[in-house]
Amino acid sequence: MIRRRVVVSGRVQGVFFRETIRHLAEQEGVAGSIRNRSDGTVEAVFEGEPDAVERLVEACRTGPPLADVAGVRVTDEEPESLQGFATD
Repeated sequence: MIRRRVVVSGRVQGVFFRETIRHLAEQEGVAGSIRNRSDGTVEAVFEGEPDAVERLVEACRTGPPLADVAGVRVTDEEPESLQGFATD
């Protein structure tokens, strides 16, 4: 079990970024959350099996078709045994 915090910059709000990642997280069985931040970035927390979490991190690097990802910052964190996936 691993946990990653991801902050994505660029044109990532208003382009179905959160919904796309939420759907992928549920498919992969990854717990966590994703939210828009006031600075225009999107922040996500992924917790689960290493391969599944890394697939989600990679999905954040491109985003959905209408997104234009300029940067992705990834931070390792200690797992907290999260359940489910939330969008704020």
